[in-house]
Amino acid sequence: METKETLGIRVTVETFYQEKHSSPEDQRYVHAYRITIRNESPETVQLLRRHWYIRDSNFILREVEGEGVIGQQPVLGPGEVHEYVSWTHLLTDIGKMYGSYTMQRMRDGTLFEVRIPDFTMTAPVRFN
Repeated sequence: METKETLGIRVTVETFYQEKHSSPEDQRYVHAYRITIRNESPETVQLLRRHWYIRDSNFILREVEGEGVIGQQPVLGPGEVHEYVSWTHLLTDIGKMYGSYTMQRMRDGTLFEVRIPDFTMTAPVRFN
């Protein structure tokens, strides 16, 4: 599990290899990840956008950005938590993801970036 805090917003990531959906012989390694966003600031905030970088160990870099997370733009009051699960696929048995969320303070509309911690995804076949 990886955790990073930016301006009172704590983001934790936990990953899970998805053997059932993976096909190593076809260079397809599927990983799910659970993101927990905890608002430890005194402000109510809303997650507006996500921006991900996905890097395979063969140095191929993909970029994904868009509104919200899994179709939602959650609003988090002080002490509130939002959790979601998503997934990605890699072309190699090991890779990493990192990125940021664009958040908005509801009180004054100020936008700010929240860093998502870098996390590694490793297929169990890597250890055989």
